[in-house]
Amino acid sequence: MVGEHAIAWFDDRVIAKVQGLESNSLTGFMKFFTAIGAGIPVVAITAVAMAFLYFVLKHRLELVFFTVVVVGSALLNMVLKLAFRRERPTLHRIAEASGFSFPSGHSMAAFTLYGVLCFLLWKHIRHPFGRFAMILFGCLLTATIGISRIYLGVHYPSDVVGGYLCSGMWLAASIGYYQHSLEHRIVNRASR
Repeated sequence: MVGEHAIAWFDDRVIAKVQGLESNSLTGFMKFFTAIGAGIPVVAITAVAMAFLYFVLKHRLELVFFTVVVVGSALLNMVLKLAFRRERPTLHRIAEASGFSFPSGHSMAAFTLYGVLCFLLWKHIRHPFGRFAMILFGCLLTATIGISRIYLGVHYPSDVVGGYLCSGMWLAASIGYYQHSLEHRIVNRASR
Protein backbone atom coordinates (compact mmCIF):
# COMPACT_ATOMS: atom_id res chain seq x y z
CA MET A 1 0.00 0.00 0.00
CA VAL A 2 2.87 2.38 0.78
CA GLY A 3 4.80 1.54 -2.39
CA GLU A 4 1.75 2.04 -4.61
CA HIS A 5 0.53 5.19 -2.78
CA ALA A 6 -2.74 3.43 -1.91
CA ILE A 7 -2.60 4.76 1.65
CA ALA A 8 -2.58 8.48 0.72
CA TRP A 9 -6.20 8.96 1.87
CA PHE A 10 -5.20 7.85 5.39
CA ASP A 11 -2.05 9.96 5.46
CA ASP A 12 -3.81 13.10 4.23
CA ARG A 13 -6.63 12.89 6.79
CA VAL A 14 -4.36 12.24 9.78
CA ILE A 15 -1.86 14.93 8.74
CA ALA A 16 -4.70 17.46 8.44
CA LYS A 17 -5.97 16.60 11.94
CA VAL A 18 -2.56 16.54 13.65
CA GLN A 19 -1.06 19.59 11.93
CA GLY A 20 -4.36 21.43 12.34
CA LEU A 21 -3.54 21.64 16.07
CA GLU A 22 -0.39 23.70 15.44
CA SER A 23 0.55 26.30 18.04
CA ASN A 24 3.82 27.67 19.39
CA SER A 25 3.53 25.82 22.71
CA LEU A 26 2.55 22.54 21.05
CA THR A 27 5.44 22.89 18.59
CA GLY A 28 7.89 23.17 21.50
CA PHE A 29 6.28 20.14 23.16
CA MET A 30 6.52 18.08 19.96
CA LYS A 31 10.12 19.12 19.30
CA PHE A 32 11.02 17.94 22.81
CA PHE A 33 9.45 14.50 22.25
CA THR A 34 10.99 14.11 18.82
CA ALA A 35 14.39 14.96 20.38
CA ILE A 36 14.08 12.23 23.03
CA GLY A 37 13.05 9.71 20.36
CA ALA A 38 16.50 9.42 18.80
CA GLY A 39 20.12 10.45 19.03
CA ILE A 40 21.82 11.21 22.34
CA PRO A 41 18.77 10.62 24.60
CA VAL A 42 18.19 7.13 23.14
CA VAL A 43 21.91 6.32 23.36
CA ALA A 44 21.95 7.51 26.98
CA ILE A 45 18.84 5.49 27.94
CA THR A 46 20.28 2.44 26.19
CA ALA A 47 23.64 2.82 27.97
CA VAL A 48 21.96 3.23 31.39
CA ALA A 49 19.78 0.17 30.75
CA MET A 50 22.79 -1.89 29.69
CA ALA A 51 24.81 -0.81 32.73
CA PHE A 52 21.84 -1.58 35.01
CA LEU A 53 21.40 -5.05 33.51
CA TYR A 54 25.10 -5.86 33.74
CA PHE A 55 26.26 -4.24 36.97
CA VAL A 56 23.14 -4.09 39.16
CA LEU A 57 21.03 -7.08 38.13
CA LYS A 58 24.01 -9.17 36.87
CA HIS A 59 21.82 -10.39 34.01
CA ARG A 60 24.28 -11.00 31.23
CA LEU A 61 21.86 -13.03 29.12
CA GLU A 62 19.27 -10.25 29.36
CA LEU A 63 21.97 -7.74 28.38
CA VAL A 64 22.75 -9.74 25.22
CA PHE A 65 19.02 -10.01 24.45
CA PHE A 66 18.53 -6.27 24.97
CA THR A 67 21.48 -5.41 22.73
CA VAL A 68 20.40 -7.75 19.93
CA VAL A 69 16.83 -6.39 20.00
CA VAL A 70 17.86 -2.71 19.92
CA VAL A 71 20.62 -3.11 17.32
CA GLY A 72 18.48 -5.49 15.24
CA SER A 73 15.64 -2.96 15.13
CA ALA A 74 17.99 -0.22 13.90
CA LEU A 75 19.36 -2.51 11.18
CA LEU A 76 15.85 -3.58 10.16
CA ASN A 77 14.86 0.08 9.86
CA MET A 78 17.84 0.81 7.60
CA VAL A 79 17.06 -2.16 5.35
CA LEU A 80 13.38 -1.24 5.06
CA LYS A 81 14.15 2.42 4.29
CA LEU A 82 16.46 1.31 1.47
CA ALA A 83 13.88 -1.17 0.19
CA PHE A 84 10.98 1.32 0.10
CA ARG A 85 12.91 4.54 -0.68
CA ARG A 86 9.89 6.65 0.20
CA GLU A 87 10.51 10.39 0.11
CA ARG A 88 9.52 12.46 3.13
CA PRO A 89 6.43 14.70 3.06
CA THR A 90 7.03 18.22 1.79
CA LEU A 91 3.68 19.93 2.47
CA HIS A 92 4.23 21.64 5.83
CA ARG A 93 7.59 20.96 7.40
CA ILE A 94 8.23 22.44 10.86
CA ALA A 95 11.48 20.53 11.44
CA GLU A 96 14.13 19.20 9.09
CA ALA A 97 15.00 15.55 8.58
CA SER A 98 17.03 13.72 5.99
CA GLY A 99 16.93 10.25 4.53
CA PHE A 100 14.00 8.13 3.48
CA SER A 101 10.67 8.22 5.23
CA PHE A 102 9.28 4.68 5.55
CA PRO A 103 9.27 3.30 8.17
CA SER A 104 9.79 5.97 10.81
CA GLY A 105 13.09 5.38 12.59
CA HIS A 106 11.95 7.34 15.65
CA SER A 107 8.80 5.23 15.92
CA MET A 108 10.69 1.98 15.53
CA ALA A 109 13.40 2.99 18.00
CA ALA A 110 10.86 4.14 20.61
CA PHE A 111 8.66 1.05 20.26
CA THR A 112 11.64 -1.29 20.44
CA LEU A 113 13.51 0.46 23.25
CA TYR A 114 10.57 1.07 25.58
CA GLY A 115 8.96 -2.25 24.64
CA VAL A 116 12.05 -4.31 25.48
CA LEU A 117 12.58 -2.34 28.70
CA CYS A 118 8.99 -3.03 29.77
CA PHE A 119 9.47 -6.71 28.98
CA LEU A 120 12.71 -6.95 30.97
CA LEU A 121 11.46 -4.90 33.94
CA TRP A 122 8.08 -6.68 34.16
CA LYS A 123 9.29 -9.50 36.44
CA HIS A 124 11.16 -7.05 38.68
CA ILE A 125 8.03 -4.98 39.35
CA ARG A 126 5.79 -7.08 41.59
CA HIS A 127 2.87 -4.74 42.22
CA PRO A 128 0.12 -4.69 39.53
CA PHE A 129 -0.16 -0.90 39.70
CA GLY A 130 3.59 -0.56 39.09
CA ARG A 131 3.31 -2.82 36.05
CA PHE A 132 0.31 -0.89 34.76
CA ALA A 133 2.09 2.44 35.26
CA MET A 134 5.20 1.16 33.45
CA ILE A 135 3.19 -0.10 30.45
CA LEU A 136 1.11 3.10 30.33
CA PHE A 137 4.23 5.29 30.47
CA GLY A 138 5.93 3.26 27.71
CA CYS A 139 2.84 3.41 25.48
CA LEU A 140 2.28 7.14 25.99
CA LEU A 141 5.94 7.95 25.36
CA THR A 142 6.05 5.81 22.22
CA ALA A 143 2.78 7.24 20.88
CA THR A 144 3.82 10.84 21.58
CA ILE A 145 7.14 10.37 19.80
CA GLY A 146 5.31 8.99 16.75
CA ILE A 147 2.74 11.79 16.73
CA SER A 148 5.53 14.37 17.04
CA ARG A 149 7.00 13.13 13.77
CA ILE A 150 3.68 13.67 11.98
CA TYR A 151 3.12 17.05 13.64
CA LEU A 152 6.58 18.29 12.63
CA GLY A 153 5.94 17.24 9.02
CA VAL A 154 8.87 14.84 8.69
CA HIS A 155 6.82 11.63 8.41
CA TYR A 156 3.58 10.41 6.97
CA PRO A 157 1.23 8.73 9.47
CA SER A 158 1.70 5.46 7.58
CA ASP A 159 5.46 5.77 8.24
CA VAL A 160 4.75 5.90 11.96
CA VAL A 161 2.20 3.06 11.92
CA GLY A 162 4.56 1.03 9.73
CA GLY A 163 7.39 1.67 12.18
CA TYR A 164 5.25 0.47 15.08
CA LEU A 165 4.15 -2.64 13.20
CA CYS A 166 7.68 -3.55 12.04
CA SER A 167 9.09 -2.96 15.49
CA GLY A 168 6.23 -4.86 17.13
CA MET A 169 6.83 -7.88 14.91
CA TRP A 170 10.59 -7.74 15.52
CA LEU A 171 10.08 -7.41 19.28
CA ALA A 172 7.50 -10.23 19.41
CA ALA A 173 9.73 -12.57 17.39
CA SER A 174 12.75 -11.69 19.54
CA ILE A 175 10.85 -12.24 22.80
CA GLY A 176 9.44 -15.52 21.50
CA TYR A 177 12.93 -16.76 20.58
CA TYR A 178 14.36 -15.55 23.89
CA GLN A 179 11.62 -17.24 25.94
CA HIS A 180 12.01 -20.47 23.95
CA SER A 181 15.79 -20.40 24.53
CA LEU A 182 15.29 -19.90 28.28
CA GLU A 183 12.84 -22.80 28.47
CA HIS A 184 15.23 -24.97 26.47
CA ARG A 185 18.07 -24.14 28.90
CA ILE A 186 15.87 -25.01 31.91
CA VAL A 187 14.88 -28.37 30.36
CA ASN A 188 18.53 -29.15 29.56
CA ARG A 189 19.62 -28.34 33.14
CA ALA A 190 16.82 -30.45 34.61
CA SER A 191 17.74 -33.45 32.44
CA ARG A 192 21.39 -33.44 33.57
